[in-house]
Amino acid sequence: MQSSSQNIIIRKPDDWHLHLRTGTILKKVLKYTSSTFGRAIIMPNLDPPVLTTNQAWTYFQHISELVPKTHNFKPLMTLFLTEQSDILDIREGVKKGIVTAVKLYPAGSTTNSSNGVRDISRIYSLLEKISLLNIPLLIHGEATDPKIDVFDREAFFIENTLAPLRKKIPELRIVLEHITTKEGVDFILESDRNLAATITPHHLIINRSSMFLNGIRPHYYCLPLAKREVHRLALVNAAISGNPRFFLGTDSAPHLDNFKENACGCAGIFSAPNALKCLAHIFEKNAALDKLEGFVSLNGAKYYGLPANSSYTRLSKVIKPEEELKSISIGKNKITVFDPGFSLLWKHENALDFKK
Repeated sequence: MQSSSQNIIIRKPDDWHLHLRTGTILKKVLKYTSSTFGRAIIMPNLDPPVLTTNQAWTYFQHISELVPKTHNFKPLMTLFLTEQSDILDIREGVKKGIVTAVKLYPAGSTTNSSNGVRDISRIYSLLEKISLLNIPLLIHGEATDPKIDVFDREAFFIENTLAPLRKKIPELRIVLEHITTKEGVDFILESDRNLAATITPHHLIINRSSMFLNGIRPHYYCLPLAKREVHRLALVNAAISGNPRFFLGTDSAPHLDNFKENACGCAGIFSAPNALKCLAHIFEKNAALDKLEGFVSLNGAKYYGLPANSSYTRLSKVIKPEEELKSISIGKNKITVFDPGFSLLWKHENALDFKK
């Protein structure tokens, strides 16, 4: 990283957790990621989900066809893991370079996850075989038992599901996605290898009170839920620590406003348009701009066994905030962009002429 008081040049960042959807929404939201990030791990929880290598390849081609020609962006595909997943198909997808990771959703844990895993012990044999493929298992780490308080489900999952899994198959490379708790941070720090975590921009900014500030704020509703302030601070400390096992996964998840502003609203925050600006703000506020490149550009690539992007991004501090995108139109509807609650004083652009 090179920097001055008002400019920072970093390797082009990657997003290690992204929802793009399909159809018109995909066409509208893709450019906000492809203009900022070099690569992104694409979530498979479509309706129907991406279960096979052929489905992943079809989805990859569809995304790639929509990337603007001026954007250098590669989608990295994942498979939705079920208790019936075929290891031969997964192995073939990895061999062909189509499948980068597999995703474990506990059944009912989030959007379009009803086909997820109900009993992880039933797939221990499958996970042992996946561990030999040298690809990560991406985990939405929440228990789904309705008897467990929604704010305790991550900690419960870590203690009762993830810890036994780590003991049973220590060679399995795992990414605990979008962690939201101090327990999640501590579990990563206490593990010696084969375990990393993604952290979202919104979980670095909002806590659970944000959802109820002067009324219900549906556009701050996400899964996993934001937690108490002590947990948000733990996430910030992890992100700015420089520890290579914490890296960016935006979990940018677009939903039409009529599905968010609803009696039973959808969970998800659409942050792709301003995620990097939000992160620059957070890292600057915590006197950690020198750690930003690691978090957004280097740590994830290293954990996935990929080279860092060869191109660069320039972040520049502005005196007056520019007008930010508040929403994008989808026909007669719209998708609201994440509002961090503060002015964004950083802008970014490709640093094409920079040579390190």
